[in-house]
Amino acid sequence: MLLKLAMRNIWRNKRRTIITATSIFIAVFAAVSVESLKRGVWDNMINGVVNGYTGFVQVHQKGYWEERSIDQAFSFDESFQNLDQKVSNIKAVIPRIESFVLASHKEETKGGLLVGIDPTKENNLTKLADKLIEGAYLEAEDNAVLLAEGLAEELELTIGDSIVFISQGYRATNADGIYKVKGILEFKSPDQNRKMVYMPLKCAQDLFALNEDGQNLVTALAFKINDKNHIPKIVETLKADLDTETEYDVMTWEEMLPELTQTRELDEGGSKVSQFILYLIITFGIFGTVLMMTKERVYEFGVLLSIGMKRTQLTISIWLEIVLIGFLGTLVGILGGYGLVYYLYNNPIKLTGEIATIYEDYGINPILITSLDFDIFLKQALTVFIITSLLALYPLLKIRRLKPVEAMRS
Repeated sequence: MLLKLAMRNIWRNKRRTIITATSIFIAVFAAVSVESLKRGVWDNMINGVVNGYTGFVQVHQKGYWEERSIDQAFSFDESFQNLDQKVSNIKAVIPRIESFVLASHKEETKGGLLVGIDPTKENNLTKLADKLIEGAYLEAEDNAVLLAEGLAEELELTIGDSIVFISQGYRATNADGIYKVKGILEFKSPDQNRKMVYMPLKCAQDLFALNEDGQNLVTALAFKINDKNHIPKIVETLKADLDTETEYDVMTWEEMLPELTQTRELDEGGSKVSQFILYLIITFGIFGTVLMMTKERVYEFGVLLSIGMKRTQLTISIWLEIVLIGFLGTLVGILGGYGLVYYLYNNPIKLTGEIATIYEDYGINPILITSLDFDIFLKQALTVFIITSLLALYPLLKIRRLKPVEAMRS
C-alpha cells in the first residue's frame, strides 16, 4: 500500500517530479560521460604504447626480465607454437629474440637492441611494416636487417650497405656477423629511433647460436590480444599450463611497463579529486530539489498526520517516493549517457594540431574515444543513487519533528 501511495504521489505533482528527476539525470549523465571519456582516452593510449612493442602479455624464462641475458632463452616448441589454438582469446603468438649488440660501419660503432622476429607475426602485433620509410620489409629467409632511422644516420648507413654486429651468444659463444641493410624504420619514440635493429628469427638464432641441434630457442613470447578484459583469464590459463614456479614467468603489461602504470595511477588520483568535486556539486543540486519538495509539502504532511497516518508510514512513503524518483532519474541518466558514450565510441573526435602530433609521436591514435566498460555505468549510477537515498533521509527527519497543528498553519 505504501509503495502504491508513493507511486501516486510521484505523478500527483508532475512539475516537482520532473525537476527532481532532471537534477538526478544531469548528475548521472555528467558522471558517466566524464568517467567514460577519461577511461577511453587512457585505454587508447595504453593500446598504442603496449601494442607498439610489448603486447599485453609475455612469457619468458624465469628471471629473464630482470637480467635480459641471452642464456635465458627457452625452446619455442610445438606446445608454445599452438598456444593461440589452446588458449581462447589469444589471437597470435609472436616469438622474439632480444639482445644487446655493438653495431659497426666503417669507423663508427654504436650500441643497439637487436630483435629477432617472425616478420609476418611481428607485423600482426606491432604493424612494423607501417614504420618503414625506405627500402623493403623483411622476409623470413632474409639474411638482412631493418634499422631505426636514428641509428642508421649515426652509422652513416643506407639501403644495401653492410653492417657488422658483435655480441655474446648463447652460453658464452661469440656472436658476430655481417648483414645487408634492407630497410630503414622511423620510430616516433626517440629512444627506439636511436637503437632498434630487426632481423628474421632464423637469422638471429644463427647469430646467437640459438638453433644448435634444432632447439629453436627464443627469449620471449608476446601475445596478440584483442580485448584487454581477457588478460586475467589468459594469465590464469597460462600459469596453470606452464611451470611458473621454476621455469617461466608470465608477465602482464603492467609488470613490464611500471612507469605507464604509475602514470595512470597518478592521473586517477587527480581524477578522484575532480570526481569528488563533481559529486559534491551533484549532492548539493539534488539536496536543493529535496529541500524544495519538503518545504512545499509541510502542510500536506501535517494534514496526513492529523487524520491518523502514523509517522512511520508517512516517512516510509516519502522515502520510497524519493528513491523511486532517484531510480527514474538514474535510469534515464544511464540511457542518455550510454547514448552519448556509444556515439563517441563509434565516432571518436579526431585531434588536430600540436596535440595530434604529440600523440602520433608516441604511436598513439590521435583521437578522443570513450569506453563502454559496464562497470563505469554501474559505478556512477550506484553512487548517485546512494547519494539520492541518503538525501531522502532529510524529509524523514523533518517529519519526525513535525507538529501537525503548526504544519497546517504554515
